[in-house]
Amino acid sequence: MINALESSSTRPYLIRALYEWCTDNGFTPYVAVQVDDTVQVPREYVKNGEIVLNISFDATSSLKLGNDFIEFKARFAGSAREIVVPVGRVIAIYARENGQGMAFPAPVPTGSNAEGSGAASPAGGVPAVQGPARMPLRDASRGSEGDASKIVHLVTDEAADGGNDVGSPIDPDDEPPRPPAGGGSRPSLKRVK
Repeated sequence: MINALESSSTRPYLIRALYEWCTDNGFTPYVAVQVDDTVQVPREYVKNGEIVLNISFDATSSLKLGNDFIEFKARFAGSAREIVVPVGRVIAIYARENGQGMAFPAPVPTGSNAEGSGAASPAGGVPAVQGPARMPLRDASRGSEGDASKIVHLVTDEAADGGNDVGSPIDPDDEPPRPPAGGGSRPSLKRVK
């Protein structure tokens, strides 16, 4: 019998499951990746040591969601690129439209990046971008588990622009929105044959 420490990682299975959920519901699956010298992505799009990739059917070709790597071809500014991401470097997968998804613990830095040596990447000799040290990610849906500063919330641009922040407390005196005046009846579904 295999114990939990000897079994394979659940991360690739969860990534495939959430990818399937996104596509089944018409959402656009995005993956956030912590970049180091093992990740083959266009370095000019890396910010703070991370890149967000659209892995939808429309944005990729030859997509393979394997147990060890996510591989596909995609166009960046009109130029076709081969993308290879080790599954262990994926820090989140979520739907672009509503931010629903899952965040994973940040990967342990590799030896060359831990010292911040700026080792050259295998593709093109561009140094890997170093970002700030990341705190371990936690599931935001589990309430106050640990320090609130260690919780990652995936939100859409609309929520970040002016709506109620996911992490902000809700005022109990706020009333729910009222239906528009003059409409009168409730909406109903009409059966079309």
